[in-house]
Amino acid sequence: MTFNEKYKDNALLIKTFNFALNIIDYTTELQNQKKFVIANQLLKSGTSIGANSKESQNAESKADFIHKLKIAIKEADETEYWLFLCDAHNDYPNCKELLNQLSEILKILNKIISTSKRN
Repeated sequence: MTFNEKYKDNALLIKTFNFALNIIDYTTELQNQKKFVIANQLLKSGTSIGANSKESQNAESKADFIHKLKIAIKEADETEYWLFLCDAHNDYPNCKELLNQLSEILKILNKIISTSKRN
């Protein structure tokens, strides 16, 4: 069973997993261009969003669940910063689709957190 099959009913996990795969591809391209520093930073923060989202699924309490998703948002914000740098620099590959995907993920994370705080 694949990740996408196992978690097909969880939009956040599917989107963050697929985003992480796309980040791996993008940072591989950066490494091939010898842009190692940003590639490494982006790889760490971009894949951490999904890892923290996945970890939230086994939270010990609602507060723990929200806390883990807030960590995912922090990682998403850092990832967005690195992608904005890449987007602003002429010598970096196009990353607009990654920024669009990340925007969707941030909306989902914020919605889950706000809903969880209300309930």
